[in-house]
Amino acid sequence: MTELSSHLSTTADAYDAVAVLYDELARNQLDTRPLDRAMLAAFAELARTTAAAGPVAELGCGPGHITAHLRDLGLDVFGVDLSPAMIDLARGAYPELRFEVGSMDALDLADGELNGVVSWYSVIHTPPENVPSFFAEFQRVLAPEGHLLLAFFESEGDPLTEFDHRVTTAYRWPIDELAGLAREAGFVEAGRMQREPCEGERFGHGRLLMRKAK
Repeated sequence: MTELSSHLSTTADAYDAVAVLYDELARNQLDTRPLDRAMLAAFAELARTTAAAGPVAELGCGPGHITAHLRDLGLDVFGVDLSPAMIDLARGAYPELRFEVGSMDALDLADGELNGVVSWYSVIHTPPENVPSFFAEFQRVLAPEGHLLLAFFESEGDPLTEFDHRVTTAYRWPIDELAGLAREAGFVEAGRMQREPCEGERFGHGRLLMRKAK
């Protein structure tokens, strides 16, 4: 087993173990996160109007809340997650949507098949040295001019920092450093947002909206 596959297995097992509780805690979070909704709305508008063809994928979709929100914003969208328990919850809650078990570093998708990718806190558990492999896969499956939206914990001027996430080990990223890795993978930055922690949150948050070059 490679280091990357071992890490992915550990992450999947950790989320399987807390899937029901995670679903309950996260279900209505967007209702009190107007800045998050605004970033998702901007991504959806770009995805609806871009010249790129194809659906949008939420990679690391968990129990499907963000996937369903993107559907409500008018997108043809499906979800992929490592955790079979999470996918079972997503399929039960949103039977009209497509959800698949899969890994973000080896997607069962053709080159250029997607119009957009949303990675909503789905690279936060990835060891930093492996993040470029995920960005390379995002780049592969996106059509030219397709968009990528990343959400992550921001380190607020501090170096890249490991922390004790409630599910399994995670990392807080300086927004410029993560944007730099995305640029190295062939993405162009379209916009960014940083927000302070809301009630019950420990850290600040970053969002990066990137576009694949033509």
